[in-house]
Amino acid sequence: MKRIFASLVVCAAANALTATSAFAADHITGAGATFPYPVYSKWAQSYNKETGAQLNYQAIGSGGGIKQITAKTVDFGASDKPLKASVLKEKGMMQFPTVMGGIVPIINVVGIKPGEMVLDGTTIANIFLGKITKWNDPEIKALNPSVNLPNKKISVVHRADGSGTTFNFTYYLADISADWKNKVGVDASVQWPVGTGGKGNQGVANYVSQLKNSIGYVEYAYALQNNLTYSKMKNKEGNIVSPTMESFQAAAAGADWKHAEGFYLILANQPGANSWPMTAATFILLHKEVEDAKATQSVLKFFDWAYTNGDAAAEELHYVPFPANVKALIHDAWKTELKTTGGKSVYMGS
Repeated sequence: MKRIFASLVVCAAANALTATSAFAADHITGAGATFPYPVYSKWAQSYNKETGAQLNYQAIGSGGGIKQITAKTVDFGASDKPLKASVLKEKGMMQFPTVMGGIVPIINVVGIKPGEMVLDGTTIANIFLGKITKWNDPEIKALNPSVNLPNKKISVVHRADGSGTTFNFTYYLADISADWKNKVGVDASVQWPVGTGGKGNQGVANYVSQLKNSIGYVEYAYALQNNLTYSKMKNKEGNIVSPTMESFQAAAAGADWKHAEGFYLILANQPGANSWPMTAATFILLHKEVEDAKATQSVLKFFDWAYTNGDAAAEELHYVPFPANVKALIHDAWKTELKTTGGKSVYMGS
């Protein structure tokens, strides 16, 4: 299967650029999170084929996406680290979620197959803290009594860039481990106690695929598309779960988006017998006030199309689409929050 690359340019075919296409002149630029890149790529290809519109999305990490939209060098920013309402107000921005997905531990240990190993939050925290250094450590063996664990040093791989995946990963570890919370904390970029850094989800995937006896963390689509070995996890209820659409949906089931100010909501370590413990939403950032509405309208057209036509493609890649009631909340936010400098609504309807 082909690897996922760090940027996406979908160009309109000559025969698609006709006067009959309402979207033909659209050229959308965005930058940010690598977490949703596989689904944005799939959506963009289908959108281009249907409308002739072009999307240029640079998967540079959530931190880079926030910086670029703040500087107004792109039409939209993308981040898996949601911004709090106070920060959105300060920056003059709004955000909305697009899909939800799962973060999975990936490993490269000879003889261990995908889903054969089980890990929990405490054990992962201790590995990334450098407290557990060998694969046959008693803490790992207790979770995997029937697995042949080697007496080999663990090579830790983490993100080197500002990353929303890292934000959600460290949020989960801090929620599980007081030691992690006190020593490392939660952010898109942290001071890692041990390990090697890779740029983007793909960079981590590449390192783990090449480094024997390594462990890292990526959005699940990257594990699938790179044929990587992932572990099962013990969730908040103490149940062992696999990374599946069903376990991601179970974690997302209790999300109260209606009362989440500015759509600020974190899904890590959700309750539920079947919930995957490292689940996250990914977000789009837009300036609330613009001089020229056209660029923002082009962005809204694309995501409106994706909400209407993109659920099947998202599910194929093991992302969880939002239900109709949440999509309605997002459309309402577009209507009320996005204005031109003259006070006119940017939203043109679906």
